Amino acid sequence: MLILTADEIRAVETNCFKYYSTEAELMLKAGTACADSITEKYGDKLINRTVSVFCGNGKNAGDGFVIARLLYAYGANAKIVLCDKAPEIAEPLKYYNEAVLSGVPVECFGESSANADFIVDCIFGIGFHGEARSPFDKIFEFVNKSVATVISVDTPSGTNATDGSACKNAVKAVFTIAISTLKYCHVLPPSNALCGETKIVNIGIPEDCYSFGYAQTITQNEVKNIVPPLDFNANKGSNGHLLCLCGSYKMPGAAVICCKSAIRSGAGLVKLTIPQSAYPIVASHLVQPIFNPVEESNGMYSEKALEEISNDMQWASAIVLGCGMGVSDDTRKITEFVLKNSKVPVILDADGINYITSSIDILKDVKVPVVLTPHPGEMSRLVSKSVGEVQSDRIGIAKNFAREYGVTIVLKGANTVVTDGETVFVNMSGNPAMAMGGTGDMLSGIIGSFVAQGINPYDAAKAGVFIHGCAGDEAAKAVSQRGITVFDMIDRLGALMSEY
Repeated sequence: MLILTADEIRAVETNCFKYYSTEAELMLKAGTACADSITEKYGDKLINRTVSVFCGNGKNAGDGFVIARLLYAYGANAKIVLCDKAPEIAEPLKYYNEAVLSGVPVECFGESSANADFIVDCIFGIGFHGEARSPFDKIFEFVNKSVATVISVDTPSGTNATDGSACKNAVKAVFTIAISTLKYCHVLPPSNALCGETKIVNIGIPEDCYSFGYAQTITQNEVKNIVPPLDFNANKGSNGHLLCLCGSYKMPGAAVICCKSAIRSGAGLVKLTIPQSAYPIVASHLVQPIFNPVEESNGMYSEKALEEISNDMQWASAIVLGCGMGVSDDTRKITEFVLKNSKVPVILDADGINYITSSIDILKDVKVPVVLTPHPGEMSRLVSKSVGEVQSDRIGIAKNFAREYGVTIVLKGANTVVTDGETVFVNMSGNPAMAMGGTGDMLSGIIGSFVAQGINPYDAAKAGVFIHGCAGDEAAKAVSQRGITVFDMIDRLGALMSEY
């Protein structure tokens, strides 16, 4: 699914008006598609129930007037609530007059207007930015305090379609109907938390009205095309060798999680090169990988282990580095050595990412593909910005960094962003239950496994984040969002792979 900014969707609609449709015709199609979606979802619950369609004075109100007329004809007690003034633009005015002639009641907003069973939010569309001026700030507040089921058309009013920001008291919907495509407010924080369930409706804009280079969501069909079926004559060697340089005495679980995830997602052989003191702990939870306990310093990798690590690197078809490594001068040197000398793709996570923040240009000298999987805090250190700045421009910051350093960035969080600096994909699988320690280690293991099996690192990252999210969704269904563990997710990973 495509994800467009406000300017991008305006350009698409302009092309449509130029070659295929009038603005009034497209407005009617949008309003009709939204009304159909509402009746499909709520059905008989609408009959004889009060449905207040809140309309501003822009073009989004035109969709609302069409919706009000159609829901009124469906049997709802639909009414138009004017939030500012009667429409003056030609197209919305046309559908306002049609609704009034059909018998739809009209009222100006008052505090009693929020006393409804359903509120359809057509106050603002993609043009909103900044803070809400009077009277809209109070209207948003009243809508959010209402006990009504709130349905937003295209975007929840008060959210920015282009950057995902939201004003104070922006409308919080339980159902958002995105017209033609997703917008950035549907996938970026904080506005993505205001959309509720989001459905895209096709209003018939021809494909040639669209351009190229838009951000997209990762879809199951795409992942199925990325992950190849197993060769009938496959063996453990042909299914990839993944080397994991993960774990330490204080953080052995990261190594366990990474390796288990790699095995569950199909890696033929997994080798864990681990500090000696962590080996007994890790081995009590893992039996399938190959182990190489190496010299350590204070429970972490020692620089003296470089020769053995170098030998293991010759064996590998992909390397995961950083999960639970801990922080020391020795582990920094090991990270630099791996990046400078690896002949196979490297997935860099956690402490591996933190080590390169002080020598970031090392990425420009790496001769193999590198996938970085930072969370917002790690990304903030990579780009010397605050976490707030990163979160306010997740796509832009990730894309610019990936382009400058020639890497794949997996910027984790709700709706993880994956980019190679040219194209951008946003993941829609997953849920808040995954916001816990260890899920990042699991993701690194999956991506590393896919790369080891021969999948292009960028494609492996896209497939990895999607399947990782699906594992979280399956675990949450089986247990609860608040009660799952990473191992609940890993337990379901093997069965999930049957779909690919």
